Amino acid sequence: MTSHIRNFCIIAHVDHGKSTLADRLLHLTGTVSDRDTTEQILDSMDLEREKGVTIKASAVRMNYTAKDGNAYELNLIDTPGHVDFGYEVSRALNACEGAVLVVDATQGIEAQTLANLYSALEADLEVIPVINKIDLVSARPDEVAEDVGSLLGVPPAEVIRVSAKDGKNVEAVLEAVVRKVPPPKGADNAPLRALVFDSHYDSYKGVITYVRVTEGHLTASDSIHLMSSGVDVKPIEVGIFAPLMKPVPGLTAGDVGYIATGLKTVHEARVGDTITSTARPASDPLPGYRTPKPMVFAGIYPAEADDYQSLREALDKLQLNDASLTFQPETSQALGFGFRAGFLGLFHMEIIQERIEREYDLDVVFTAPTVAYEVLMHDGVTQLVASPADLPDEGLIAEIREPWMNIEIITPTDYYGPIMDLVTKRRGIYKQQEYPAPHRVQLDYEIPLSEIIVDFFDELKSRTRGYASLDYQFLEYRADKLQKLEILVNSEPVDALATIVHESEAYHKGQRMITKLKELIPRQLFDVAIQSAAGGRIISRANVKALRKDVLAKCYGGDITRKKKLLEKQKKGKKRLKMIGNVEIPQEAFMAVLRLEEE
Repeated sequence: MTSHIRNFCIIAHVDHGKSTLADRLLHLTGTVSDRDTTEQILDSMDLEREKGVTIKASAVRMNYTAKDGNAYELNLIDTPGHVDFGYEVSRALNACEGAVLVVDATQGIEAQTLANLYSALEADLEVIPVINKIDLVSARPDEVAEDVGSLLGVPPAEVIRVSAKDGKNVEAVLEAVVRKVPPPKGADNAPLRALVFDSHYDSYKGVITYVRVTEGHLTASDSIHLMSSGVDVKPIEVGIFAPLMKPVPGLTAGDVGYIATGLKTVHEARVGDTITSTARPASDPLPGYRTPKPMVFAGIYPAEADDYQSLREALDKLQLNDASLTFQPETSQALGFGFRAGFLGLFHMEIIQERIEREYDLDVVFTAPTVAYEVLMHDGVTQLVASPADLPDEGLIAEIREPWMNIEIITPTDYYGPIMDLVTKRRGIYKQQEYPAPHRVQLDYEIPLSEIIVDFFDELKSRTRGYASLDYQFLEYRADKLQKLEILVNSEPVDALATIVHESEAYHKGQRMITKLKELIPRQLFDVAIQSAAGGRIISRANVKALRKDVLAKCYGGDITRKKKLLEKQKKGKKRLKMIGNVEIPQEAFMAVLRLEEE
């Protein structure tokens, strides 16, 4: 009965206690028995537990008898907590009618809290504000309730105060969900439309899609059609999450469950797609689908050349579960054979790196992250360049466009100055400011993505003693005076050290790189020139002095002409060696130049 179904999600800033509250709700409703319990039940990956961040969305069905005596079916959809997974959050929100907004009583409102709240309001969800961690000594529940109340336009007394860790007052959250969240709309007899809000790969059942049935009904024997990828399949199994997967005969309008499709890659069942019936298809898909676009690119190389095949297999397996990871082979003079991979953001890249190292036991080298540039050629053709080494010749380029982001920084008002200074140094453009709460300011800027992907977040945290929080969204591609900075060793360009920089920074970055390389490139038997070049001219140069073999060691006195003859012979040898000599750049030199960005 649809009137007794409630679909809701929990949204919060990273580490505000979202997963702990979800655990507490599973215990209260008896969905998970005490003996089966673990910390963060819905976070199945070790990485999620360590970092305190939900990376994969998950869902669970709970049965709850409310104080009004009626039994309700509550579907909780757990959403990812990090800004890199904003698209997955938006799909999860579209699968619900209500959202529980969790705010930490010690931290108050942060950037992600606002970003997720605005997404929930945009999706037209009923928002239930909850203040968590009231058991902590440093908690400020009254102050935070005041802030949250003024943000949502509700009396502070209506904001529910809980301690998810102790289980204090958590039942009030379930009662509020039953009372305030509207039941799902949608007719059982309409053509089937189900929203895919997540998916994962199972080696036995193929791709398992997590779905919310919006209209119509579905049984395990129905053939289904995925509208954006155009694939038709006969499901292997249809079921619900309780919290483990449990097969059921069918799903009806308003239900949340899963469909085991048997498909071999997640690319055929992407997040945001609409599933309909092959026999009686819906006329149009549910709105909001888009293909996730990688924003940050990096080279991944095996530390040992022999591990190339193992790295390829590891990336293939990761891609089965993560459709937003893209990669293609690339070769570098300095690092040999590897892959150029695309990620949703820096956090996504960090997760992939850790998973490769832990789950596949591989030692890998990640190059400095870069962004994709749009290059407009003089002949009118626009191409996307993800690696600086692939940038066409300068004479052919009309303009280079770089991705710009909208960023929101929420900080205590004391740190206004240091943040202004940081963003301005990074070519940021100030837009506006708001005061979501007393003593807290929200600063909105536009800034190039290349300026925030390396160490911007660390710098922001250190300048504000950890109090500031950051949220960002893609804005547009914008043309600017950008050029390729190349490093030449012994007159040979080293592709892996090339970067794309703003014209105003080329000289300083080039000089810093040369100074660093001079210390790290080992001395040869001939002079090695290291140069940096940008805009068709050499902007900085240093020489690594030659090692000298003492050819006069065997001369004990005697005629000076004998010594001159030996020195002349050595000089000719060095000249010949310089013409044919090859300079190997050690791995340490390469890594140190990557760390140059962080200094």
